[in-house]
Amino acid sequence: MDKYEILRKFFGHGGFREGQEEVVDNILGGRDCLCVMPTGAGKSVCYQIPALMLGGTAIVISPLISLMQCQVEDLLENGISAAYINSSLDSAEYFDICRRALAGELKIIYAAPERLVSESFMKLCEGLKIPLVAVDEAHCVSHWGQDFRPSYLKIADFIRSLRSRPTVAAFTATATDAVKNDIERFLELNNPFSITTGFDRPNLFYEVRTPESKDVELLSILKHVSGAIVYCSTRKNVENVGRMLCRNGIKTAVYHAGFSSEERKTAQEDFLHDRVDVIVATNAFGMGIDKSNVPLVVHYNVPKDLESYYQEAGRAGRDGSPARCILLYSKSDIVIAKYMIERSHEDAELSLKEQNELKKRDHIRLKRMLAYCETSGCLRGEILRYFGERTADSCGNCGNCAGNCEVADVTVEAQKILSCIFRLKQRHKSENIAVICSILIGSTDSAILANNYQSLSTYGIMKETTLHRACQIAEHLVKEEYIELFGDEKRCVLTPKADEFIKSKSSLIMRFEKSEKKQKKKQPQAENKELFEQLRELRKKTAAVLGVPPYVVFSDASLWDMCSILPKNHDEFLQVSGVGARKAERYGKKFLAVINEYSAKLRSE
Repeated sequence: MDKYEILRKFFGHGGFREGQEEVVDNILGGRDCLCVMPTGAGKSVCYQIPALMLGGTAIVISPLISLMQCQVEDLLENGISAAYINSSLDSAEYFDICRRALAGELKIIYAAPERLVSESFMKLCEGLKIPLVAVDEAHCVSHWGQDFRPSYLKIADFIRSLRSRPTVAAFTATATDAVKNDIERFLELNNPFSITTGFDRPNLFYEVRTPESKDVELLSILKHVSGAIVYCSTRKNVENVGRMLCRNGIKTAVYHAGFSSEERKTAQEDFLHDRVDVIVATNAFGMGIDKSNVPLVVHYNVPKDLESYYQEAGRAGRDGSPARCILLYSKSDIVIAKYMIERSHEDAELSLKEQNELKKRDHIRLKRMLAYCETSGCLRGEILRYFGERTADSCGNCGNCAGNCEVADVTVEAQKILSCIFRLKQRHKSENIAVICSILIGSTDSAILANNYQSLSTYGIMKETTLHRACQIAEHLVKEEYIELFGDEKRCVLTPKADEFIKSKSSLIMRFEKSEKKQKKKQPQAENKELFEQLRELRKKTAAVLGVPPYVVFSDASLWDMCSILPKNHDEFLQVSGVGARKAERYGKKFLAVINEYSAKLRSE
């Protein structure tokens, strides 16, 4: 079979996506490759098709057990012989895989990078013809990548130890120019064909919200959503948010590195098999998920850099279906992020100088992450520019561009806030933001009256402004370094920059999230929603019988394509995106029965 026949028969696609065919051709031609493609763009097909066409057994190096299991399940479901070798196997399972591999029964073996240096694995490789080594999540080899793993530095040694050098192909979704250079150098790629197809994920809707209560906002977001991931920065937040969601009747699993391997496995399985609606996790769950039908990713806390955010948010909509990526932002997140940066890299195999350099780099990256949270411009553009892509001023498909925020001139309000701080200073007083803004809006709170703040000339001069908006502006003045906060009580003190601002008569612009009443939220209009739900239920029952996650049977994108095409027979069912020959043979009759019954009902109405 040629590459087109394999693509259609095993993967159910009528044509290659951008960049895939070039990578396939270069690997088949024996040339090393460095491939940067966004999550969901089909990187795995780029090495799986050559693995089927080349003689022998391809080795795929992958960082997480769960990721390997997902990939192998998909391959087996598509009729491709594959296996994984990692610490989850017992000795009998391991030796059975070795036997099958040496007998030429396996086309692809997934292996953890730590496994490469083991004597038993090296002995297995001596007996195999290995035409291709594919390195997934290749950014892990770089000190400057957000997921540096020292074990990836052993990959080049492993490749050199093989009887004959295979073609080496490296794949990642997140790589700046510095990281790409490291990948090429540390993996010892030989004059690689390098391709970056872009970082844009048009099906993802990015949004930043600054709610007064994250819990209330999260409950509102998760209403009527199944299959969402909620990321938190700390284990404590994971557990607290998980308990909160459960108390409110949302079926939730929790996942972080502090749980036992059995607890983590159970949580992940419950999520993959749609037994829970939501999983709350730290970034320990990051690369370990290959679930294609995730409609929503929420970040409860701000990640430490845009690379991490892009990768974690990118778990949404992997099958190409529309999905949302919502970040809940508050100033307290900055404190958490800075604390975690200072505690990072301490256990890495790095010198003290290298550790300090990485921490300095991380603080710079955090500033860029905060710029994303606070921009009034296009959120998609902020991400794409970070990765070096040129982009239009507006994408029309993010929270800022779609009208969920407003940009306002807050110069007058800012002057009033700074003036209030100055008046307090004249009385040898200083207060925190909440008290200052309460004075400005004319609060009659006992603390205000007890201090005689109602006699200040600035008392009540912002009475037409809500306390929340006044505090937002004051916090913006802190960020812009017009105000400094001191002590545990975070008392406000004016900086020299504030004096310059008043004298220069310059203006101050900031972004506000629109209120729910002002927002015009677009509701997804799905054709044949009723049929989709029927197919979704059939998929769930089918997957339960087979003991595999539902998305392994068919992705949401495939189900929607069935709803659009309404295939009537086997040949037409094969035209559905993601339906290969094996799946059509295995599931076609059941799914066609549901589709034909629905179509008959439509005709009779």
